[in-house]
Amino acid sequence: MSPRLRSVLSAVLIALACLLVPFGALGAWAAYTLTDTGRYVTTLAPLAADPDVREAVAETVGNDILRQVDQHMDVRPVRGSVVPFVHDAVRSFTQTRAFQMAWDTGNRITHDAVLRALREEGRAEDATQGPVTVDLAPVTAQVKEQLTQDHMPLAARIPVEHTAVSVLSAGELRHLRKGFHVLEVAGFWLPVAAVTFAAAGIALAVHRRRAVVATALGAALGGGLLALALTIGRSLTLTDLPAGIPHPAAGAVYDALTGTLRTASWVLLGLGLTVALITWLTRHLRPARRRRDPAAPAPAPAPAPTRARA
Repeated sequence: MSPRLRSVLSAVLIALACLLVPFGALGAWAAYTLTDTGRYVTTLAPLAADPDVREAVAETVGNDILRQVDQHMDVRPVRGSVVPFVHDAVRSFTQTRAFQMAWDTGNRITHDAVLRALREEGRAEDATQGPVTVDLAPVTAQVKEQLTQDHMPLAARIPVEHTAVSVLSAGELRHLRKGFHVLEVAGFWLPVAAVTFAAAGIALAVHRRRAVVATALGAALGGGLLALALTIGRSLTLTDLPAGIPHPAAGAVYDALTGTLRTASWVLLGLGLTVALITWLTRHLRPARRRRDPAAPAPAPAPAPTRARA
């Protein structure tokens, strides 16, 4: 193979590898983090102590309790005094160990429901066309028990009904199902393809040191673009939220879910720049070190021509 053809093939393979770096990281994150229930619950577990998340849960559960009370009991004469009492009780509940357990259980149930809906196709078509919902009744029951212990008037009569909260609409579910199956396949093959293309491009290169520098800089660029995409995605996600969802709590959830991917982007950026710098330094400093080394033995002089050799 001619050197020119080798250089062209090497450049194409390295460019493909660098292009696949951010997509491979995204696919691996989606396939091995978002689709694993245990990792998902572990990732969101610290949010039970986040003040914004606690306030959002207290507002949602408190409003749901008051709505059920309005539907089943006449508390209009004392509603003004009941409303702050209910919200304070729910806020107090969010600081207990029971809330941490309810938070983890709710996330596990929600994740299982979403995964089941995304992986179902062909069978039970009518069931998969509806939205994915979760039930707040267990949390409401625990809050009712605490209100009863606090001797709130009419607390024992608060109805505990199954309240379905929509997590994923039917329209979003249909669109996400196709992309979900693609991510499950791409999560394994995209990183493998990126590594294979990079290794083949370096092996084919005429100047392998330059190929290593180009691959490292391309990986660093992919990591930087991935970090930028996460920042833009966070802004777009919070902008498109419905009016009833508090932005601080949603931002905390987004940051928790994308924390691993953000770390991977910075690792790619730092590792790529480090490899490129070390490769460049070893190329330019080695000859200079040899010239400046006073202990190095002088090269033997060439033997003078003799008459016999002539």
